[in-house]
Amino acid sequence: MAKELTGRTALVTGAGSGIGAACARRLAAGGARVLVADLRAESAGKVAAEVGGVAVVADLSDPGFVAALPDEPVDIVVNNAGFQHVAPIEEFPPEVFSAILRVMVEAPFLIARRVLPGMYERGWGRFVNISSVHGLRASPYKSAYVTAKHALEGFSKVVALEGAAHGVTSTCVCPAYVRTPLVEAQIADQARVHGIAPEEVVESVMLRPAAVKRLIEPEEVAELVAYLCGPSGSFITGVSLPMDGGWTAR
Repeated sequence: MAKELTGRTALVTGAGSGIGAACARRLAAGGARVLVADLRAESAGKVAAEVGGVAVVADLSDPGFVAALPDEPVDIVVNNAGFQHVAPIEEFPPEVFSAILRVMVEAPFLIARRVLPGMYERGWGRFVNISSVHGLRASPYKSAYVTAKHALEGFSKVVALEGAAHGVTSTCVCPAYVRTPLVEAQIADQARVHGIAPEEVVESVMLRPAAVKRLIEPEEVAELVAYLCGPSGSFITGVSLPMDGGWTAR
C-alpha cells in the first residue's frame, strides 16, 4: 500500500467506531499520523493504539472542545462525528435538535476556523466531510439530521471556495446506510415510528430507495476518503460524492 500521506497529520472525529475508525485505519495505513477524536475515551484509546495515533477525548456538542485538540499542525480533517434521533417534528425534542446541529455543523466550523490558518501557511490541506445521502435527499422523522447534513454540504462548499487559492480542498462523501453502530441503533426507532417489525426495517425502509440492496461497509467509505486526501484527489473540491447504491438516481 502506497504511503502517500507520510508526513501528514489527520484529525478524524467520531473515530472510535464505524466510519471514523475505518477512516483512521485507512489514513494511518497511507502513512498519516492520526488524531483519533471521540467522545468515549476507551474507544478513542483503542483505535489510537491500533493505528499508532493519538487519542483525543472531546465532546463536540460543547464549543469548548477545541481546547482539547492537540496544539500541532493538522493537514487533513475528516468531519465524521454525528448522531441520530428519529421522531416526528411535533415530537422532536428541541434540545436534541440543537445538539445535533452543534456536533454536525458548528463543530466542523470551529475545527476549520482553528486549522485553516496553518493549512494556508503550508499551502496544503484536505477537508473530507462525511455527509450522507440525507445531505442530498430528505426522509421523514429525521428533521435534525437532514438539516445538519444539508448545512454541512453548504459549509463544505464555502471552505472549498475560500481554500482553493491556498491548496486546500473540501468535499463531502454521501453514503447511504453504512453498517455502523449508529445505523444499527436506528432500527428500533425506525420500527417504532413506521409501525413495523424491526426485522423489516432494513429491507422495507433503509434499502428501499437504493438500487443496490445491501448496506455499505465502513471500509468502502474510508477508501474514498483516502483517495480524496491523496495526490489523485487534488482537483476534486466543492462537490458531493454519493455512495448511495443508486438512491439519488431516482
